[in-house]
This record gives sequence, C-alpha cells and structure tokens, in this order.
Amino acid sequence: MKLRNLLTLLRPGHWLKNGLVLAALFFSFSFTWPTLWLAVRALVAFCVLASAVYVINDLADADRDRHHPTKKNRPIASGAVQPRQAKQLATLLLLIAGWLLFLAGWPVLFVGLLYLLMNLAYSAGLKHVPIVDVMIIAMGFLLRVIAGALAIHVAISHWIILCTFFLALFVAFGKRKHEMMILDEARNSHRQSMREYTDGFIDQMLSLTATTAVVFYSLYTIDVQTIERFGGDTLIYSTPIVVFGVLRYYYLLYNRGLGGDPVKLFARDRALLLASLIWLLTILGVYIYNVR
Repeated sequence: MKLRNLLTLLRPGHWLKNGLVLAALFFSFSFTWPTLWLAVRALVAFCVLASAVYVINDLADADRDRHHPTKKNRPIASGAVQPRQAKQLATLLLLIAGWLLFLAGWPVLFVGLLYLLMNLAYSAGLKHVPIVDVMIIAMGFLLRVIAGALAIHVAISHWIILCTFFLALFVAFGKRKHEMMILDEARNSHRQSMREYTDGFIDQMLSLTATTAVVFYSLYTIDVQTIERFGGDTLIYSTPIVVFGVLRYYYLLYNRGLGGDPVKLFARDRALLLASLIWLLTILGVYIYNVR
C-alpha cells in the first residue's frame, strides 16, 4: 500500500467544500486574529471529519463503485487499500476530528456529530432513497456554514443559509444528472435511487433549485440587516455574477457533459473561477467603499 493511495482516499481536493465553514467569517468581516484562529480551527476539524466520512462511504460503496466507469478506480474499490486499513484510518480521523471539534466548543461539536450521524445514515442506506439522498448532501453543506458561524460566535443571515441549501441541492441534482448521462442503462446496478430518477424530474429540480437559490441571494442583498452592514443597497448589483455562475454550470452540465465532480468543475473551469473571484472582490469592494 502506497501513501499516495491513502491520500487519495482522504480526497484532499474535496476539502474545498469545507471553505463554507469560512462563510460566516467572510460575510461578517470579522477579520481579527482571534476570530481567524477560531474559524481556521473549525475548518481543519471539518476537513478531517469529511475525510473520515469519505473513507466510510467508500467502504460501504466499494462493491457498487466497481461497476462505475470512474469510481472503480477509487483506492478501496480497486484494491489499492484494504478494508481493514481503511477502517483503521477512518477511526484515527474520527478521533482527531472529535478532539478538534471539542476544542471549537460544544455547539460546533454538536453540529459535527450531526454531520457525522447524517452521513453514516446516508452510507447505511439513505443514499438509496430518492430525494433524501440529495437532501442529505445539501444539509452537509448547510451544516458547514452553521458550524463556521458558531465557531466565531456570529449570526449569519437566514437568506444566506437558505441560498446555500438550495444552491447545494442544485449541485447535488446536477451530479445525479451527470451520473445518469454516463451510466445510462448501467445506473440500475450502481445505486437504487438512480432507478427512480427520470431525466424530466431531474431537469425540473435543477430549474427549481437554481431559481430559488438566486432569489434567496437577491433577497439577502436587499435585506435590512445587509443594507446596514454594507452601508447601502448596492450589493444587489452582484446578483448578475451569481446568475452567470449558475448558468455557466448549466452550460457545462448539459453542453459538455460535466458535473460529476463539482469540485473539479469549479477548480478547473476558468469562467467559473473568474466569476467567483469577481464576486468576492465585488462584495469586499462594496463593503470597503461604503463602510470603511
């Protein structure tokens, strides 16, 4: 067994998702050293916890992954890492994550445990239940945002929470759409819930969740508390950037057959990267110009 296989099992590339732990820090503009330390500690805790969940999920999915055109190359499914070694690694990661979450405080520890239990239920069988499978994925993103807010002791807008949830649902349904594209007839042998999904249903859910996410973001920009924090209502002009990001994802999913790995998609597509950078700079620029 090579160290590279163990690192692959941890999926460090997917730690990008845990950046949502920093959402509360970013939107609150609490950029002090003590607050940064609290936020980074929670971020590291969720990276370790998420890796433990990935290992557990790969253990549960090994047999099905062997029938998948790309997942068959995962370390456990391919035989590069033995199940016993994977179980030992998962145990170690859970212990480390538990300690880090405990240091972050009881509320953060509770959210971390909820995240873990939810994903254990997902691996144990809920992944095969239509709708529930994508809801759990979306809740995982949402819990990251909540944990980050609790770690630095700040409140986060309800609109941001709702926007995060529906945007995560959008990405999760996009992933299911991509799986249906590449698996075709073989999807019945990969995951039970895939038998229940139809192209028409997934298409409608993508439209619904994308539209709802954009609406909630727009409502956030004109919320009274947001206007007070940013010193005006000019943040609403960042909405077209969000719309472009959603439409770009649509384009990549339907026109280029991408979307199976959202992390790689966002990391490698220059248009999405540029839109994300412009969005971040716009928010910072509005805050600095109006408040500072």
